[in-house]
Amino acid sequence: MGPKRSRSGTGRKGKGKGEKTRSPTPLERIGHPDNIFPLVLTSATQELFDCRTDEDVTRESPYKLLKKDNIIQDIKTRAAVSDFSPVKQSVLDYPEDEMLLVFDSDFTYGQCFYLVLTPEKKNKMLEPPEPETLEVSENEVDKTSESKPWISLGSEKEIDEESIKETREKMTFKFSRVRKKFGMPICFSDRNASDAKDGYMECASYPSSKFSIKQMQRDCGINASPGLQTISTQTNWMIQRNASTQYNPRELSEEEIESILNSESLKNFCISVTRRIMHALQQEEIMNVFFDDWKALETEDAAGDWSGQVAEGLILYQAFTDQKYTKDKKICCINWHPTIHGVIAVALVEKTEEPFDVSAVLISRPAFIVFFSFSDPSNPQLLLECPDEILAFEFCPSHPNIIVGGCMNGQVVLWDILAHITHLQDTNQPSSKMASVNTDTFSQQQQPTYASCYTSPHAVVSPHIEDSIQANQITALLAVCSDPDDKKDKRIPVVRLSAMSVVENGHKAPITDVQWLPPTFQVTSKGLPVENKLKISAQIVTCSPDCTIMFWDVRLPKLLSQSLGKKQDVDQKTPITTCGVAQTFKHLERTWKPLFRVAVPKIDTGGEYAPLKFSFEHYSSNDNTEKAAENGHAEIIPDYSQLTVPLVGTEKILEDVNTKFYVGTEEGEILYTNWRVEKDESGQLHSAKPLYCFNTHQYLVKTMQRSPFFKDIVLTIGNWNFAIWQEGVMDGPLVESQHFVEECTTGCWSLSRPAVFFIGKGDGNIEVWNLMENTGQPAYVHHHFTDAKIICIKPWIASPKQHFLAVGDDLGLLSVFKIPQSLYTPSRNETLSMKKYFELEKDSLKDYLKRKEQWVKQKKEDEEFNKKKEVEKPVKPLQNIEEPGMKQYDDDMRMAESILKGMGLWPAASNPEDT
Repeated sequence: MGPKRSRSGTGRKGKGKGEKTRSPTPLERIGHPDNIFPLVLTSATQELFDCRTDEDVTRESPYKLLKKDNIIQDIKTRAAVSDFSPVKQSVLDYPEDEMLLVFDSDFTYGQCFYLVLTPEKKNKMLEPPEPETLEVSENEVDKTSESKPWISLGSEKEIDEESIKETREKMTFKFSRVRKKFGMPICFSDRNASDAKDGYMECASYPSSKFSIKQMQRDCGINASPGLQTISTQTNWMIQRNASTQYNPRELSEEEIESILNSESLKNFCISVTRRIMHALQQEEIMNVFFDDWKALETEDAAGDWSGQVAEGLILYQAFTDQKYTKDKKICCINWHPTIHGVIAVALVEKTEEPFDVSAVLISRPAFIVFFSFSDPSNPQLLLECPDEILAFEFCPSHPNIIVGGCMNGQVVLWDILAHITHLQDTNQPSSKMASVNTDTFSQQQQPTYASCYTSPHAVVSPHIEDSIQANQITALLAVCSDPDDKKDKRIPVVRLSAMSVVENGHKAPITDVQWLPPTFQVTSKGLPVENKLKISAQIVTCSPDCTIMFWDVRLPKLLSQSLGKKQDVDQKTPITTCGVAQTFKHLERTWKPLFRVAVPKIDTGGEYAPLKFSFEHYSSNDNTEKAAENGHAEIIPDYSQLTVPLVGTEKILEDVNTKFYVGTEEGEILYTNWRVEKDESGQLHSAKPLYCFNTHQYLVKTMQRSPFFKDIVLTIGNWNFAIWQEGVMDGPLVESQHFVEECTTGCWSLSRPAVFFIGKGDGNIEVWNLMENTGQPAYVHHHFTDAKIICIKPWIASPKQHFLAVGDDLGLLSVFKIPQSLYTPSRNETLSMKKYFELEKDSLKDYLKRKEQWVKQKKEDEEFNKKKEVEKPVKPLQNIEEPGMKQYDDDMRMAESILKGMGLWPAASNPEDT
């Protein structure tokens, strides 16, 4: 054993003549310096002094200066409970105003903190280390370390005796239950008294010598181990004690029971609750609120497969349908309102799988975009009138009440719902919701559908009602069920379109995707990105299978604004709406044409690609002044009727805007092209050819969406597989899945987890993929949420603890599922981990392409070598080839002749010379 450490008296106060030195504490006797004191700080003390471990103080920054007065005040306030009470005198004698607290993450002195008791030690720890100098004095150079021989004092024997050695083989025990009994409750029963002697078993108490002496310190050896491991003891606990006592229950006497029944307090209580009890009994007669509809739908074969909620999976929160507007239609597009809670809009189209029906052509049904609300799931709240069926629509990011949509006939349509925002907001207020139940909320033409019937019991049975929406929904439903005669006719507001593009200058096929350009930039008629000074989204991009991508501008052209200037000056009091039609885009009436067109020519052959989906990078400016201007304009609602297109050449061209974008076609190709037009040798402008094209998907590209966390990561979903791309990687997708058995119909990224995305299937299943866990199969598969094909899904974050997923199917039913916490709470450093994952996939792709190139090269060399070897073989002449056959023929003829002669069957020759 080494020599004991000597203790110095530096930093100890009161070491004068005639003064007594204090005896060292037990912690000091362990081996820490005198100028520090180890401490244990509770979580309350850490919160009070802002020294929380791994937050305020870390391994890299372990120092925290504490006010001396704050420590003294804590000692006075909490007295002996204070964690600083052991060093009270040292704190009072400390000469400076601040004391240094150090976070000891390695437990060097036995505790997680220690307090520095001297200013010299504090200054020495806070001062940066002096740089090492190369100058060495002569005396130091002459000094050389000499090794001394080791002298044994018998310590190695003590270490060997105290060391832990395994002397017997470890025993392993395994306890299990029958699999069919997993999760079943355990039932305890009384013990039979006849099993033990005298009918009972006594565990007499006796004194235990182990707990008579409190051992404070022990001298023992410690064996260092390379790692942690879990071990268990093999010692059985043999001491038996009484664990419980049985006694008779205490009961009231007959006199006490009679006095309680005749008391006035019991009578008053019964009178006060009678009305509520009768109301509950009445509701029980109407419907059984405690009946589990999901269990009633299950059968023995499908038990466990069909359910409203799955463990750690999506939970059905609300369902929307309507017999008038969604019957015989399918949902093709879903969008949540950006600012109003619980309002969702869907676009519906007629089903085309049925055989051709003449009556369907003669009687055309009107097309609408239907708005639903959480407050009233059985009735639409707003209708947007459409000239034709809408396949895609989107809310404006600068003005959430402006909506753009793409029609089946190739027209682009604009709506302004500003006049109906108050109606949508009132439907989500509890007071207005209750009032609307009594005054025209439910229409006579629209009876409550099955969606409201099976969602209401779900809301009642749920033990955790997070807001008042479900409660108001149940109240409204019960009001209708209790008094059906009070339902009055109420017309759903219908919003007419504000502007519509010209048919001759639009798309020649259905518009399959439409998006607003971000407010950070705008484009000219030649596709050049320029500065957007107003920071307002005023341009739209659309695509169609007619092989064109079009850019549209909703602002007033400069020439038209000058001609209309006088009329606007004369009539300053023009109403916002005329005959129910918003006048926001009146200037586009019968004149709205695309700003410019982008074709997608094929790379190697003639013709053009047919785009279905596209995705471009959202440019974000780095200028702080532009960000400030953007924040300032965000609070001001723009008036699109007053916006004009700036003159050409007045805007600043932005060189850092990425004009390249992804395009998905109806043949399954993924293109990466540029929307800027180029000049050919003759000086004419034409669209650029794609930079690359990959046949990753078979047939249609259903989804193309950028990750909300990485602007260069794109998710594409085809009919039978999905792929993940990184912008700038020209060699192919980073991740490509195998081909699935069931058809993939749609997909989307999670809004809160970078590694999670959802995929809808044609059999009604929803797959949840987590790239952090497994890239070959989904993390969860939620079966049979609907019996129909899932057409589109859309996530939405209502609050930090409420995440929803809207699912639209082929039957026109809109279901909203609540995403569990495990699927929206990201893991630690998930964004950084996904970034590293994409980098690894990028390197793997490069390595694979290098190996593939080597394989192709080697195969080509082998083929050339084989051809060369065949050419070098000698060619035998025809005569040499025929000679072996003739020789064999002659030999066979001679053998046949000899056999026939031996048998006497060979004919005798007339001439002896011939024989």
